[in-house]
Amino acid sequence: MGIKNYLIEGGSGTGKTSVATELERRGYHVVHGDRVLAYVGDPETGQALAGPPEGADRIAWGYAHWIWPVDKVRAIAADTTHPATFFCGGSRNFHKFLDLFDKVFVLDIDVETLNRRLDGRPNEPGYEPPERALVIRYHHTREYLPVGINIDTAATVPSVVDDILAQLP
Repeated sequence: MGIKNYLIEGGSGTGKTSVATELERRGYHVVHGDRVLAYVGDPETGQALAGPPEGADRIAWGYAHWIWPVDKVRAIAADTTHPATFFCGGSRNFHKFLDLFDKVFVLDIDVETLNRRLDGRPNEPGYEPPERALVIRYHHTREYLPVGINIDTAATVPSVVDDILAQLP
């Protein structure tokens, strides 16, 4: 097991990538899960999937099958060359590796700010109306989010990162 491993999760638009970038700027080891780990697959088996079955809602299906490779997450978490590693991103199979993390942080935001952020991201999930409706629904239900320490991301990114770091041993 690595020295310390932390998971930073949250719905679309809550600030995972911005927090990851700020942590990197401060010299922390960061794994951008949505960029380097995520793929579309079966959350239970990890098998890569080509796409939704005939008749399935493409957007909801894609969101439900956005996963990380468990073996790769375990290997990164076992690396002891860094005093701390922050895994930032969303994964629908987090239950397969949640035991690796010393703490789990769940980013959250009010709906008005979330909508404003999503409006400014035309090439990201949540911009198009059908995606927006799904993101807002998941925001309200907290579906696909682990239990963890809630972090309000309405403030500036540096202050959000300060809030996270203040809760580390």
